[in-house]
Amino acid sequence: KAMAPIPEPFKWDESFAVFYQQIDDEHKGLFDGIFAVHASPGDAAVLDSLKGKVVAHFTYEEGQYEKVADHDVAGHKAKHAEFLKAAGGINTPVSTDQVIFMKQWLVDHITNTDFTYKGML
Repeated sequence: KAMAPIPEPFKWDESFAVFYQQIDDEHKGLFDGIFAVHASPGDAAVLDSLKGKVVAHFTYEEGQYEKVADHDVAGHKAKHAEFLKAAGGINTPVSTDQVIFMKQWLVDHITNTDFTYKGML
């Protein structure tokens, strides 16, 4: 699939909406968290906060889409696991390339994978 454009400034907007309040709010938090890491690449507390938001979001979202008939639960969880493995290796100072990787992964994942449960939860 083609890569989704990365919004600048890096903020959530309606084009990323899945229309489930908690999930959209958590996605907003991930956008804000990545934005904060970009702004303060040497701040370990900011990076740790983002990592915590990612884990909490994946846990909640997985509990939701497991209820959806015909959702590719295993494939979706595998994408989350791959990101956790890659992001787990990111430490401060966070490089520009690592920030771009996280931004691109998030916009691609929401628009290509999360959108597959839109209207089904």
